[in-house]
Amino acid sequence: MYVPAPFRVSEREEMHALMRARPFATLVSAGPSGLTATHVPTMLKTAEGGAGVIECHLARANPHWKDFVGGLGALMIFHGAEGYIRPGWYPSKARDGKVVPTWNYATVHAHGRAEAIDDAGWLATHVAELTHQQEHDQPAPWATTDAPQSFIDILLRNIVGLRFDVERLEASFKMSQNREGTDRDGRRRPRQRCQGREPRQIPQKIARRK
Repeated sequence: MYVPAPFRVSEREEMHALMRARPFATLVSAGPSGLTATHVPTMLKTAEGGAGVIECHLARANPHWKDFVGGLGALMIFHGAEGYIRPGWYPSKARDGKVVPTWNYATVHAHGRAEAIDDAGWLATHVAELTHQQEHDQPAPWATTDAPQSFIDILLRNIVGLRFDVERLEASFKMSQNREGTDRDGRRRPRQRCQGREPRQIPQKIARRK
């Protein structure tokens, strides 16, 4: 991924934080059938050290999982907050007009090797952990044990697990770091809104990336 120096992130903890906050990722690989992408909910595990391990699952009906039998290099893309930035939000527009529209965004690319896991016990643990990850902060969190085990068993037979060993992480957090201070401050004003996903997060991230 091309990452200009002002937007480059090297802190592993910061990249992991985005991966955990936005766990719905895009899995991309080039296998026998060509370039394929699948969108998957993920769980990042870092207890083993290194760049981490990502666990996810694919529908058994999706032939993409077959590319990972025996292991295959792949890429996972995690998308953070993003939004369109209007030229009129920059104070320098009124001074010299030397501004153009742009797009602010945060993304993490995880490079590594993925392997298919077709094991009922592993899958049961995986979906239970993934559910807890998403449900734990709810007033009445749902767990896989809330459903009949026979029903869960049927669903487990319809998915295949994937273990993705991360070998390298790279990230681009483009949050107006290339603009002068007054323009960055102008973008952070609460009355101004950006157009895109999670618009309220953009001003907060701009402030942190100064």
